[in-house]
Amino acid sequence: MASSKGKAPLSIDTINTNVINSEYAVRGEIVQIARRIADDIEAGKGGYSFDKVVWCNIGNPQILGQKPITYFRQVLALCECPQLLDHPHVAQLFPPDVISRAKDLLQKIPGGVGAYSESAGAYVIRKMVAEAIHKRDGVPAHPEDIYMTDGASPAVHYMMDLLLRKGPGFLGQDAIMVPIPQYPLYSATLTLYGGKLVPYLLDEGAGWGLDVAALRDNLHKARSEGLCVRGMVVINPGNPTGQCLSYRNQEDVLRFCAEESLVLIADEVYQANIYVEGKEFFSFKKVAADLGLLPHVPLVSLHSISKGFIGECGRRGGYMEVTGFPEAVKDQILKLASINLCPNLSGQICCALMMHPPAEGDPSYELYTKEKTDILGSLRRRAELLVGALNKLEGVSCNAAEGALYAFPRIRLPQRAVEEAKRIGKQPDWLYCRELLESTGIVVVPGSGFGQEDGTFHFRTTFLPSEEDIVLVVQALSKFHTGFMAKYGGLEGREPMAAMNGDH
Repeated sequence: MASSKGKAPLSIDTINTNVINSEYAVRGEIVQIARRIADDIEAGKGGYSFDKVVWCNIGNPQILGQKPITYFRQVLALCECPQLLDHPHVAQLFPPDVISRAKDLLQKIPGGVGAYSESAGAYVIRKMVAEAIHKRDGVPAHPEDIYMTDGASPAVHYMMDLLLRKGPGFLGQDAIMVPIPQYPLYSATLTLYGGKLVPYLLDEGAGWGLDVAALRDNLHKARSEGLCVRGMVVINPGNPTGQCLSYRNQEDVLRFCAEESLVLIADEVYQANIYVEGKEFFSFKKVAADLGLLPHVPLVSLHSISKGFIGECGRRGGYMEVTGFPEAVKDQILKLASINLCPNLSGQICCALMMHPPAEGDPSYELYTKEKTDILGSLRRRAELLVGALNKLEGVSCNAAEGALYAFPRIRLPQRAVEEAKRIGKQPDWLYCRELLESTGIVVVPGSGFGQEDGTFHFRTTFLPSEEDIVLVVQALSKFHTGFMAKYGGLEGREPMAAMNGDH
């Protein structure tokens, strides 16, 4: 028996290489630098020209001052501390519909929020979600098809674990089609679970539109290279691009998936965030039902309490609905959920409240509606202000943010900036984002972290800072941009085509 004496039990060389190779740009290197700067400022050192870090890197509304929805927090307070229901003045502290909703939930969730629920989620919660989906789409939904999750991200992990096969004959051959630009959760989980990413480029010149003919070309190319493409991801409204797909585009996608025998993963967490007149959200489930394809296209629909006008990111609540899946496969999804015991109950309850808010005539309806309208109206104004300001900058173009919480401007960079990035072994848009951070305290994410067309550079920024702060962000960004362009010699009339964007 060979001796292992003196050998370290653990090192970077002895852990799973898939973990090492996975990347998640929205909390990547730029964010780590920002964290150190924030710590310096808090400790009173560093000599920075700004007094705080502005976190525009991630869709985290409440860290930037968005207030929680009162009705949700009131119901959650009573569920978390049911003793309050016995307080002699409870009726003076909470509206009657809040009290009745909390009592109903506590009665139907055995053990309350401190006990394990069923692994797929408490039945009463799944029933409420199913009823709300039916009301939204006009298509029946069933609690047995609903799996509550800690945010939408675990659902993506479940699907990657389910679809990407391991073992002899399969290792590294299974693949998923993912939009480029994409939310890095998808590329990260594909790497983590040993799958391949088959990119399909969104057309920036057509408002980040989706071309089904190009989809088919990419699919056939991947298959010709020996990959087994199992499914396709669509993010609608888009992240980081903010586009909202048309009903016809969704029909095309569903027909494509039906013809090519693909599982469709529909990331719909921004369905409440649509800001452009004439645009409307349709779930892929509704469109599939209208086409008669619901039994024929395996469909996974994701939603979350982190986005929309709710912004309860830290509470970790979400769900996935699966349709068109064989019962034997659904049993395996339940097994995956069971391994994690259950999603947290507070997140489950908040998700049920998102799907079942106060109805007209309820005591809480007026305040709920005002808070919702105020938040969405403010987001629209901030989106328009930010995109308008970006489009005034030299070498910058930005499509309208039709939905979601982000702008994704394209930036033409001076050749000297491209060369400097190459010298330090970084992407050119990473250099831009780092210098923006160090000059202004504004944290954005390089477009290279989301994937982008070769020879183009972008960054993603939220428009979540308050209406007062977004004006300051725009001013600081504009001043920085002018200085950056001057520092690196300005533009030379054409966009530098650098082979530095890396792999998609």
